[in-house]
Parts: sequence; C-alpha cells; structure tokens
Amino acid sequence: MKSSKPFLRVAVEQDGSMRIKGPMSKFMDVVAKVLNFDYELVRPKEWEWGGPDANGSWTGMLGMLQREEVEMALGPFTITPQRETISDMSMPLSSENKAIMVERPRVRTDMAGFLKAFTIEVWLLTMLSIVGISCATMLVVWAQGRIFGRSVRDTVSQTLMWVLKALTQEGRVLVTTWLLASLVFMSSYGGILTAMLTVPRVTIPIDSMYDLVAQNDMPWKVEGGSMLYQYFQEATGGARREVFLRSSGTFKDCWEARQDLADGKYAGFCDDVTMIKVMAWDFEILTLQQAGLVDIWLKEQIGTVPQCLRPPSADRQDGISALDLEAFGGPFLVLVAGFSVATSAFLLELLTACFSRS
Repeated sequence: MKSSKPFLRVAVEQDGSMRIKGPMSKFMDVVAKVLNFDYELVRPKEWEWGGPDANGSWTGMLGMLQREEVEMALGPFTITPQRETISDMSMPLSSENKAIMVERPRVRTDMAGFLKAFTIEVWLLTMLSIVGISCATMLVVWAQGRIFGRSVRDTVSQTLMWVLKALTQEGRVLVTTWLLASLVFMSSYGGILTAMLTVPRVTIPIDSMYDLVAQNDMPWKVEGGSMLYQYFQEATGGARREVFLRSSGTFKDCWEARQDLADGKYAGFCDDVTMIKVMAWDFEILTLQQAGLVDIWLKEQIGTVPQCLRPPSADRQDGISALDLEAFGGPFLVLVAGFSVATSAFLLELLTACFSRS
C-alpha cells in the first residue's frame, strides 16, 4: 500500500494499523462487497510501486506480488508490458497523461525588452541601412560642393546627425525614400515596444522534455520505483536517456514533493491528476468506469482550482498595466550611456582645443 494523492491516501494510526481514503479506497470497498471478502492492509518495505533490479527481482508492491507475499496490490498502477509479466492487471480504471511540473512562471520586467521588438537580423540590417544612407549622403554633399564650388565643414558629423534625426523622426528629411523607410521602421518599433511593455509577458522556460534536457538552470527528479523511472532507465538514447543520466535523483511522490516543486528547487515528472491536486493543495471495474463514479470521487478529492488552471499571463487582474520605472530601465540605461559618451567627447574636444591654442 502506497499513498498516491488524490487517488489514494494511506494513514497510519498510533497503534500501527493503517486505513485508506480516496477513490481507490472506495473502489476496493465495492470490489470486497461484491466478491464478499475481507482484506488486510500491508505496507511495502521500500514504500514504492516497484521495479526490477539487476537480478530480475522486483521491489516495492510489485515485488511483494512476485514473491506471493500478498494477493492484491492497490494502485493506481500504470500498465506496462514488463509489469504484466509478474502480475495480472485489471482493466484500466483511469487514463492520465504524464507531464513535467515546475515552478509557476511569474510576470517579470525585462530590462532589455526594448531591444526585443525586432530580431537581431532586423537590427543588423537597420545598422547597415544607416551606414549605407550616410555614405550615400556624404557622397552627394561632396559632389554638390565640387559642382557648385562650395565647401562644407564637418561633412561626416553633420551627415550622421541628419541620418539619426531622420530615423528617430526628430528632423526633416531631404531624401523621401529614407523618410518613408524610417517612418515605417519607427512606427512599427513604437507599436511593438508599447505592446511588449504594457501587456504582461511571461516566459515559459520548460515546455517539453527536450526543453528540459537542453537547459542547465533547473535540475529535475523522477519518482523512485515508478513506471517513468523504469521507462527512462531502459531508454537507449535521445532525450529520454538524457533525462535518466542527468537527473538529480528521485523523490517519494509528487504529492510529498509538492513544496519543493512549488519553490522551484527542481522539476518533477508527474501525472495530470496529481499535478492538479498539487496546484489545489473485470465486471465491477467496467461498471464503475461506465458509471463515472471514479471521476466523481476524483473531483471530491481534487476540489476546485480555477485560479491555478489559469495561464500565468492572466495573473494581472487589469490585463493591460501602466508602465513603471522598472519598465523604462533599459531605455534609461541607453540614455545615460549616450550622455556619458557625449560628455566624454565634449571634454576630449575641449582638451584638444586647449592644447592646440597653447
């Protein structure tokens, strides 16, 4: 007997006796009443579902079945071909998917968010266009000076300032093409940046098993003695083998490890029903399944978790929020860096002029 909330809860009394609660307890009572038998609860020494060891012997509850120490093991068990070699499984009582459980993502402000409105390729092409239009403009100014006999001082600096003013829409543009291009670019950038800053942005760091093994920030564990542990252990390559080789150990079960999972200490592989419970804090089997009693019992144990089932991006009640100082942290840093460079250039020119006069 092993606890597996919300399906089964095992409680040990002060006198050493055990009692069980949950959907599997009610299921066991129905079977015992129909077949007219009494049962005694026995706890496995390893306190796990069970799996084969190097000698071919099984541990946990399945090991007790293999050694014929008990007549029946109350799950829920995941049916696998390996387990069916040592035991007779009943009809499937419930079907649940396995998933990776991690700390809930939170809304965070990105200091470099103002740069993420476009991809790196778009920014590089923009820089190349600035360099190209600057060179073309300097060439036009030089040609005009040669043709009309006029000399223009500081051609390079004036041209660069004109190009930047046109890009940021702070001055009048002499070349219509560059005006249109800069207008489209800055309008797109302004709209995207506003949307990124005002709408909550949540990054989902791990969305699949491949994302899990591709990162090094979040460790992970697998439930010891479970079907998934055996599944990853027997994998010969790929992401499944990486999960087993690089795991940080095992945990008792997802319910017992719920606090560590919520605190983000590690990620765990759990079934959907247990994850929902954590977020909330051959005759009779077919009849019970078709009657929907198992689903009713599960709902009684799970309760209602509407807030936990909402996406992380919906944590902000107002939807679109006002911009705070932290949201402008990146642009402010760029502004301070620009002022620093301008001040340094001014002091350098001032020193150069002083030395020249002396």
